[in-house]
Amino acid sequence: MTATEPAGRWLQRLVQGQRRLLGLALVLALTSAVLFILQSWIIADLFGHWLQSASGAGQGAPGAGWWPILLLCLLLRPLLQFFRERLCQQASWRARNALRQLLLQRLAALGPARRALGPDAQLGSQLLEQVDALDGYISRYQVQRQLVLWVPLLLLLATAWHSLLAAALLLVTAPLVPLFMVLLGHTAAAASQRQFAALGRMSGRFLDLLRGLRTLRHLQALPAAQSAVEQAAEDYRSRTMGVLRLAFLSTAVLELFASIAIAMLALYLGMGLLGLLPWSPGEAPVSYQSALFILLLAPEFYAPLRQLGSDYHARAEARAAVEGMLPILQLEDDGEAAHRRHVSAQPGVGNPMPDGSAGAVSIHCHHLSVSDVGIPARLPPLSLQLKPGDRLLVQGPSGSGKSTLIHALLGFLPYQGELLINGQPLHSLDRSAWNARVSYLAQQPELLPGSVADNLRLAAPQATDVRLIHVLQEVGLWELLRRLPLQLNTPLGERGLGLSGGQLSRLALARLLLRDTPVWLLDEPLAHLDSDTARGIGELLERLSRGRTLLLVSHEDTGLEWLERRIRLEVGHD
Repeated sequence: MTATEPAGRWLQRLVQGQRRLLGLALVLALTSAVLFILQSWIIADLFGHWLQSASGAGQGAPGAGWWPILLLCLLLRPLLQFFRERLCQQASWRARNALRQLLLQRLAALGPARRALGPDAQLGSQLLEQVDALDGYISRYQVQRQLVLWVPLLLLLATAWHSLLAAALLLVTAPLVPLFMVLLGHTAAAASQRQFAALGRMSGRFLDLLRGLRTLRHLQALPAAQSAVEQAAEDYRSRTMGVLRLAFLSTAVLELFASIAIAMLALYLGMGLLGLLPWSPGEAPVSYQSALFILLLAPEFYAPLRQLGSDYHARAEARAAVEGMLPILQLEDDGEAAHRRHVSAQPGVGNPMPDGSAGAVSIHCHHLSVSDVGIPARLPPLSLQLKPGDRLLVQGPSGSGKSTLIHALLGFLPYQGELLINGQPLHSLDRSAWNARVSYLAQQPELLPGSVADNLRLAAPQATDVRLIHVLQEVGLWELLRRLPLQLNTPLGERGLGLSGGQLSRLALARLLLRDTPVWLLDEPLAHLDSDTARGIGELLERLSRGRTLLLVSHEDTGLEWLERRIRLEVGHD
C-alpha cells in the first residue's frame, strides 16, 4: 500500500467531522452562483433595452423595474461570500485543532519512545507547520471541489437555453483546465513533501546547535556553525522559491487556457451578431441580450476550474503534510495490542491499582515481547520476576530491547505476552494509578530552562523549600547550591546548562526522591559520566534505592557492582 492511500483516508477522516459547516458553506456558494446568473441576465437585459432606445428601435426603458433586484444581488453576493469564508475557516480551525490534540495524545502515550519517531524539534515542526498546512485543503479545496461541478453545470444550462453551440464550446474547452491541473499538481505534491522533510531536518539541526552553543563557543566553532545554518537556510529558501515558481507557472497555464476558451466564445458570438458565420451568413444565431448574457457568464464558468487549479496545490501540500505525520497517526491503527495501549493510556480508565503489603509493588513478566507493526522498538520474548524490594540490572548490546523493556513497563508500548503488576495485567490497570507508583529516569533527564526549584517541582508541585533542601541534601547537591547567591532559585539553561554531568544526575535523583514511589525504572543513569563520577552516583543509587523495586538498564557495570541480580538481553529476530 502506498503512503498516498492512508494519507487520503486521514484527510477524509479530518474533514468528516466538519461536514455540516462545509455543507452550509457550499449552499451559500451555490446561492451566490444563482444570484450571479440572475444578476448577469438583468445587466444584459438593461443594456439591450438601452441599445434599442439609442438606436430608436425601442421605446422608453422597460427594464427599469430590474434595478431593485439588481441592487439586492449586488449586496447579497458579497455577504454570502463573507459568511461562506467564515464557515470554512471555522471548519478548518476545528479540524486542525482536533488533529493537533490527537498528535499530542499519541506522543504523550508513547512517552520516551517518541524519540524513535524523530527529534523533538522535528515533532514540534509537525505539530505546528505541518498541521497548519492543512488549512487551505479544508477551508478552500473541500468546498471548491464541489463548486467545480455544480457552478459550471448551472451556467452551462443557462447558456444552453440561449445557444446550444455556445454551451458546446464551453463544454469542450472545460476539461483542458483540470487536465493540466492534475499533471502539475502531482509535481507540486512531491515538491511540497520534500520541503516538509527538509524543514523537519533543519529544525532538528538548529535545535542541536542551540543546545550545544556553549560547547561550540568553547571550541571556537561558532563561525562554522553559523555558516552551516546560513547555508541550510539558503538551500531551503532556494527550494521554496522553486515550489513557488511551479505554483505560479501552473496558475499561469490555467489562466492561459481559460482566456483562450473565452476568446473563442467571444469570437463566435461577435461574428454571429455581425452575420459573418459561414454556416448562417447574414443571420444572427443569438440576440444581443443573449450574447451579452453568455459573455458575462463565460468567465464565471471557468473561474471555479481556475480556482480549483490554485487550490489543488493546497491539496498537494496537505497530502505531503499528512504523509509526514503518518508514523504518528498510524500507531493506533495496527491491531488489538495498540488498542490496549490506548485504553490503558487514558487516566481514569481501567481497574484500580491492586495494593501490596505497605504499598509494595511486584512485577512479573512471562514471554513479554514487543514487535508491533509501525513501532520501531523491539523486544525478544523475556520472562522475569521482581518481588518488592528486588533490584535488577539489565544489560545487553544496543538494539537488544533494554529501553523497550522500560517503555513497555511504563505502559507506553503495546506488548505481547503477560505483564502483571501485583498480579493484575498492566493494560487493564488505571494508567494514572500506575504512574503514581513508578518513577522513570531517562538517559538524558528532562530539564527545562528555569530555576533549580522549578525543575524539582516538576515532580512535586506542592513541595516546600524545606522539602526541596532535604532531597538536595540526600543527593549531596545542597552544599554546592547553598554557596551560590540564588541557591534554590539558581537558573538552569537548556537541558540543565550550568551543571556538570554528575550534578545533573544528582538533581534527577533528587526529583525521584520527591516523587517517593516504590518502583524505580532507570535507563542508563550513568551514561556519559567518567568512571569516578559514575562510581559516586552508583554509590548514591545503592543507598537511595534500598527498599524499592529497582530495574536499571546499563551497558556498563562501573559503579553498579552492588547489584546482585542481573540479566543480559541479546539482539532478537522477528
